[in-house]
Amino acid sequence: MTENRASQQGDRIIQLRVRLCRLSPAIWRRIWVEESCTIADLHHVLQLLMNWSDEYLHHFLIRGKRYGIWQPGTIGFYDDADVVQLGEFAFRQREKFVYRYNYYDRWELELRVEAFLPRKAKQFYPTCIAGKRAAPAEDCGGPKRFLELKDHYSFFHIASRMNEIINDENLAENRWDYQDEIRTYLYWLSVDQFARGELNQRLRQRFRPKAPALSNLMASPEGVGP
Repeated sequence: MTENRASQQGDRIIQLRVRLCRLSPAIWRRIWVEESCTIADLHHVLQLLMNWSDEYLHHFLIRGKRYGIWQPGTIGFYDDADVVQLGEFAFRQREKFVYRYNYYDRWELELRVEAFLPRKAKQFYPTCIAGKRAAPAEDCGGPKRFLELKDHYSFFHIASRMNEIINDENLAENRWDYQDEIRTYLYWLSVDQFARGELNQRLRQRFRPKAPALSNLMASPEGVGP
């Protein structure tokens, strides 16, 4: 990989389809990222796509080589994730690579290169253009456990339990005891929904260029002023 190759292709946008493996129906996102996007940036994008907290170890596996951000407990990586850009790989259309996260729950995302697109002047990058379903909680136990929990918290189960709560003779006194339980039910009732607008807002907040510090704006140009 060379910096020259990255700079020559840096004006292109990569369209990626991100799929959470070993789950059916599929949980997926389609995103646009710049070829200048670094491995570190892509890691943060994926964390936002899945609404995860970046609490656990991770790595990318690209053409048999591991990439990622060093954290305590990780084996380490040869390349600097803040330097390596996606454009350096010269990906082919339909090429795939993976991202693994939380080695206890063993989440794996498959990233598939769908297309290379010209940059749009007024478009913010990275951005999500499509997707299906909310992502599982990062520490719920992994794909198999997530599907088991989804079956358990069926609409019938939730409706039945909510009916019991509503008919609790001491509801006025016990209402605070039900808060966590009701919050759990609200999550499972919305688990098949995907809030793309909220996701893109989080992406803009995370990747929006930082404004210059006030002290820099007030500083006199070199050679000018008292």
